[in-house]
Amino acid sequence: MRLTKHGMQEWLGAAVIALILSLAWGWLAMNVSRPAGLSLLGITWLIWLAVAAFFRAPDRQIIADPAALVSPADGVVRDIETVEDHGIELFAGQKLTRVGIFLSVLNVHVNRAPCDMTVQYRKYKEGRFLDARDSRCAKENESLMIAGTGSAGGKQFPVAIRQISGAIARRIVCVPQPGVLLKKGEIYGMIKFGSRTELYFPAENGITICVQIGDKVRSGTTLMGRVEN
Repeated sequence: MRLTKHGMQEWLGAAVIALILSLAWGWLAMNVSRPAGLSLLGITWLIWLAVAAFFRAPDRQIIADPAALVSPADGVVRDIETVEDHGIELFAGQKLTRVGIFLSVLNVHVNRAPCDMTVQYRKYKEGRFLDARDSRCAKENESLMIAGTGSAGGKQFPVAIRQISGAIARRIVCVPQPGVLLKKGEIYGMIKFGSRTELYFPAENGITICVQIGDKVRSGTTLMGRVEN
């Protein structure tokens, strides 16, 4: 299981605690009760595995189609809407398609670039920590958005990804700053524990939506949209 560097503080810290506890359980097994010591040892490392699983970053075979936009997150598509009041100053006045993805605590939580993308805009918004399934979370929760110029199918177009905290997720990790070039499928950050990720692209620029509400998606390997010639 490959673990993301963005969760190193959590999974490495948990491993140190598990090692310390293991020494105590080893002493217990040798000096007091072998069954109790071994049981506690097993439970300790099972808990560590559960913690580490939140920060897994499995290798993915990124869709090779040059006209493809891939999913930026693992989860379930909750909504697909055309929005004009999207709050992205860089794209003011433009109608965009927004695809909202809900991530449960069991999903992989790293985020990937949906296409080749030059980051031109970054905006953090303080907010609440409503459940990611709550219809109000998209407007009221803490969020971090990157936006810029995407490239696919020989065309350039506006594209943005918004990471939104949930009731359990309380920390957004987003590395790129304006000026950075991301490659399609490249991991650029994560939302720790349950959360929501939104993908924005032009509503009227020849991009066909390839998912429906209720579809399960996987970052880098699910086709979200295709740029038509």
